[in-house]
Amino acid sequence: MINDKTRNSPAGAQHLLPPLPYADNALDPVISARTMSIHYGKHHKTYVDNLNKLITGTELTDLTLQEVISATVGQADKAGIFNHAAQVWNHTFYWNSLSPKGGGEPPLVLKQKIESSFGDLDSCKKELATAAMTQFGSGWAWLIMNGDKLEVTKTANAELPLTKGIKPLLVIDVWEHAYYLDYQNRRVDYVNAVIEKLINWGFAESNLG
Repeated sequence: MINDKTRNSPAGAQHLLPPLPYADNALDPVISARTMSIHYGKHHKTYVDNLNKLITGTELTDLTLQEVISATVGQADKAGIFNHAAQVWNHTFYWNSLSPKGGGEPPLVLKQKIESSFGDLDSCKKELATAAMTQFGSGWAWLIMNGDKLEVTKTANAELPLTKGIKPLLVIDVWEHAYYLDYQNRRVDYVNAVIEKLINWGFAESNLG
């Protein structure tokens, strides 16, 4: 699981933009450096900056990112805080769900879990792609651990499985800013390329717990 305590200790409670786990051009040509500079350097950073502004001086100031999410989910008067906190978490999880050496075969333990849950790897990838391509509007497609079984689910906007007590293993971002510069409206091409060439099965296995 990603490190939840991305905070600047001298400031006391400021959440930080976590560093990318690879260079900003490392996912080329599937995801370009230009997309990364805007998606990570502007969108993700803005979520972090706005979250810090929203929680400064509140009872949420000293909480970790996951604690902020848990404390604000479903509360209309704190929807802005929830959305920004969840998007910081979701994006950090997404960057770790990708790897320049991704795709291919999952590690043995995860592969066995996939086969017991979906029948085979191709069926798992097909379900993940379908979830990503059929998510209407902005959102996320997740591989999750629900009890002892792996499943695929999708969430809209900033929603995430953690709020339902479900463990996420990896995620694909299907907000338009994740792919539009490289693929325009061809979400299907983006999704298939990510699954075949970038998906970080090792990260998913590390989240089995």
